[in-house]
Amino acid sequence: MVIVILFALNILVGSVSIPVADTLRILMGDDVKPSWQYIILESRLPQAITATLAGGALAVSGLMLQTAFRNPLAGPSVFGINSGAGLGVALVMLFLGGSISAGSVSLSGFVAVLIAAFVGAMAVMIVIFFFSTLVRNNVMLLIIGIMIGYISNSAISLLNFFATDEGVKSYMVWGMGSFGGVSMRMMPTFASVTLLGLLGSILLIKPLNALMLGGRYAENLGINIIRVRNWLLVVTGLLTAIVTAFCGPVAFIGLAVPHIARLMLRTDNHRSLLPATILMGSIVALSCSLLCVLPGESGVIPLNAVTPLIGAPVIIYVIIRGNRQ
Repeated sequence: MVIVILFALNILVGSVSIPVADTLRILMGDDVKPSWQYIILESRLPQAITATLAGGALAVSGLMLQTAFRNPLAGPSVFGINSGAGLGVALVMLFLGGSISAGSVSLSGFVAVLIAAFVGAMAVMIVIFFFSTLVRNNVMLLIIGIMIGYISNSAISLLNFFATDEGVKSYMVWGMGSFGGVSMRMMPTFASVTLLGLLGSILLIKPLNALMLGGRYAENLGINIIRVRNWLLVVTGLLTAIVTAFCGPVAFIGLAVPHIARLMLRTDNHRSLLPATILMGSIVALSCSLLCVLPGESGVIPLNAVTPLIGAPVIIYVIIRGNRQ
């Protein structure tokens, strides 16, 4: 019910005031003012759908990483996965001029950005899992992930330094985060890949519950740890890459939302926790998207200026609560 209300508010609220009755007529297919039709159907509606899907995708990615590494501070942004995807996009936007060429095949635009983000996210995930076989201490592994993020950000800074002003501006706008970058024409691709990744995460519920009890216990239950980790690598990389490519490196949702779901349900059973995390991720993302709209005709502020206001207090609370136990 909360998702429905927030979804409706995202369509009704904006810098341009459109009457509710006219908004409903537009959604029903009636002819109304052309400019209003464009705003509703090509801007607000796809933005609301994107926020719903992206929030769930980032939240479930964070939950799976926290379970796999048994670390409450694991997440796509903390482990450098967002930075890896960002580095891939920076290479395409700032170094390759917005296109990828291999022989007679040339890809440009969102396709090139999507592939670059996916490859960057997957590369970081592979590195993290490699170090997870060498380092058993979760805190040390977390620090390694942060260092990988710093290395990626350093490379991005160098690319920005040598890039053109136009390239730097394009990358900076992408890096601020926005749920408004997916048009209705691109929505089938974004939605299908995201839903495929969410389905993959749901299929991992049983192995994730087993991993909560330790690797040896999971193996005794017949769970192939290597196969589960590889599957988790693909699903998390896919979800993080698709969201980062289309929406930019959205911060804190993947890190904070799983903790919000745990606090509400008071359980670690993924049969209820994982679906709840997806729903809570959508709620938080829709809320952030709504908060980005300034009153009147002042415009829209960047998404990453809002997400820390919700995510950071949750993480601080989790850290303080953990120290008291």
